[in-house]
Amino acid sequence: MPEAVIVSALRTPIGTAFKGTLRDTTAYDLAHHVVAAAADGLDPESVDDVILGEGLYGGGVVARHAALTAGLTSVAGLAHNRHCAAGQAAVQGAAASIRAGMDELVIAGGVNSASTAPKSRFQMDGDWADPWTPPTHPDQPDAPNIDMSITVGWNAAVKAGVTRAEMDAWALRSHRNAVRAIDEGRFEAEVVPIDTPHGRFAVDEHPRRDTSLERLAALKPLHPEIEGFSITAGNACGGNDGAAALVVASDRGAERAGLPVLATVRSWASVGVDPAETGLAPVKAIPKALSRAGLALSDVDLFEINEAFAAMCVATIGLLGIDPDRVNVNGSGCSLGHPVAATGARMLVTLVHELRRTGGGVGVAAMCAGGGMGSATVIEVPAP
Repeated sequence: MPEAVIVSALRTPIGTAFKGTLRDTTAYDLAHHVVAAAADGLDPESVDDVILGEGLYGGGVVARHAALTAGLTSVAGLAHNRHCAAGQAAVQGAAASIRAGMDELVIAGGVNSASTAPKSRFQMDGDWADPWTPPTHPDQPDAPNIDMSITVGWNAAVKAGVTRAEMDAWALRSHRNAVRAIDEGRFEAEVVPIDTPHGRFAVDEHPRRDTSLERLAALKPLHPEIEGFSITAGNACGGNDGAAALVVASDRGAERAGLPVLATVRSWASVGVDPAETGLAPVKAIPKALSRAGLALSDVDLFEINEAFAAMCVATIGLLGIDPDRVNVNGSGCSLGHPVAATGARMLVTLVHELRRTGGGVGVAAMCAGGGMGSATVIEVPAP
């Protein structure tokens, strides 16, 4: 059985939805930009498929649109949706097809434009403009299917005993890590600048340099009517726009084409939990994915655990006994932002490049996803 290897890993900078630089750049434009960059230098006839996670859309296939605009006319294109884990699921699907011997080279990732999504676009005040978007799970009292601050953030905090102080401290750490990564140029190898109606966009704009524990502590809870509720806009992810794409190939195909092997996809796993425990889904997904690779938590050098809410990330770390110094060393959802359908792929892109920067090793990208889902992917980056 061939190995599935990553030979390219790129992303756009992440924009702040509705008011950021990407506010008038559609998902189609974002997808074209990152797919074309990923395909640069490849023989178009060697590309078997383009798989992109997408959310807040419907009726079309963004991946096929991007394949056509990138000059990959012979490539079909596939839309993938596993809510927040859609981008990660696309890469997993590509790896599965390659390991099964069905494909040799696939471009996989995700794209999200909350700013321009039709019909399901949500408003800045948090209200849904149109009920057309189907919820990921049936509404239930302890897990509203629209308000993830309760279903994911607060429920995880309560079940794992995460305090407001711990959430705010983790959010501050996230911003500081992201700002340091930007200042040190850690993202330069993975970010493909994009021209927009508002100028050339090259640097993630969501991290806040001026945040502090005092500022975070001063923010009001999103649900003051709930006793003790401590999820705020500061310890939650942002609404964001962005795209990411990885080129996944068979090891033999990469060798024949002279493509560099950046990483090997070792294993992956997705799980389901009660929707009220969505925020804790990575606690099940991470061990399951590691077990499939024959690895243990102690074998992992770096983790990317999405900060949909700081609470669920802190809860996962505590419940699994993970060393926090190995988690989100360049920031995550609270700072970089959470372009929903692209985040899973973005995490893998960042994980590949950070492991390469630090000498290789095993990495795990994990996240919860709306409706009581979770997913994790294990990669290994060779030492230089």
